Amino acid sequence: MPRLALWAAAAWVASRWLRDDGWPTLAGRTVLVTGGSRGLGLVLAREAAADGARIAICGRHAEALARAGEALRRIGAEVLTIECDVTDPTAVRRMVEEVAQRLGPVDMLINNAGVIEVGPVETMAVADYAEAMATNFWGVLFPILEVLPAMRARGDGRIVNITSIGGKLGVPHLVPYSASKFAAMGLSQGLRAELAADGVAVTAAVPGLMRTGGPRNAIFRGRHRAEYAWFSIVDSLPGLTVSAETAATRILAAARRGDAEVLFPVAARAVAIAQAAVPNLMARVLAGVNRILPRAPSRRTGRRRGAESQSPLSPSLLTRLGDRAAHQYNQLAPEEGHTT
Repeated sequence: MPRLALWAAAAWVASRWLRDDGWPTLAGRTVLVTGGSRGLGLVLAREAAADGARIAICGRHAEALARAGEALRRIGAEVLTIECDVTDPTAVRRMVEEVAQRLGPVDMLINNAGVIEVGPVETMAVADYAEAMATNFWGVLFPILEVLPAMRARGDGRIVNITSIGGKLGVPHLVPYSASKFAAMGLSQGLRAELAADGVAVTAAVPGLMRTGGPRNAIFRGRHRAEYAWFSIVDSLPGLTVSAETAATRILAAARRGDAEVLFPVAARAVAIAQAAVPNLMARVLAGVNRILPRAPSRRTGRRRGAESQSPLSPSLLTRLGDRAAHQYNQLAPEEGHTT
């Protein structure tokens, strides 16, 4: 273990010494954020706009997209909103063409769109895995394939894939999500190696728990109220989670530099190191975690959104920070405001 720590420290020092400062700002650049209508995507768009970028955001829900566009214009952003399902390659091609025509070629692509399914593995259907892969992998690859030719031709570009600590270790009750995020990590690392010579930097953003209000729009199976309760409580805990603003700042700074990976917060970094160093121990820890999570019911109960899975535990004082984030980051339609 001491030798591993020494090698890790040496690698960190070398990476800092060899690091290119990259883009000083995003001023005059075109940034496309998929899943930019709410949550982390909306905050990334806002922070990029504040840094001088022209912003394009896409999402599947027209009303949420319209609200996000209005919020960004109120802070003076030059923003283009496009309704687009990133699992549809034809729609993605049209979106990238429209962005290029109206704002200029995409300088930075941030693949943020994602879905998450929560529940025991025996409650998951093959369709849940297909849904996770369609958005969290193919929905990352399709936009990359569309922006990449122009980036390579210019010899300059940034691609940012929002993965997850769930792409570093398989998390119980999040198996479809983890599997798809592992795929996104592999895609990011392979592309990084191949595109470096073309001046295109690929950054894998690997956040741990963030307060984005996202549980309300996640999908829950099994004992959906109990699943939503633990997921939304953990997603709100101070100290274990970071704010969406902190996450966006870290991600955009790494993207401007062209870093290979940005992994945060400290708790997530520690878990990733432990998984690499002592995988057998981590397997036992995760098995222990699984034993305290809700058991699968005796019969299938279907799929429920988080907003349909409330209980006395959630919303409550335990989820206050996450509930506040849901209001801040457009996770709620205006008429839903009374539920928190």
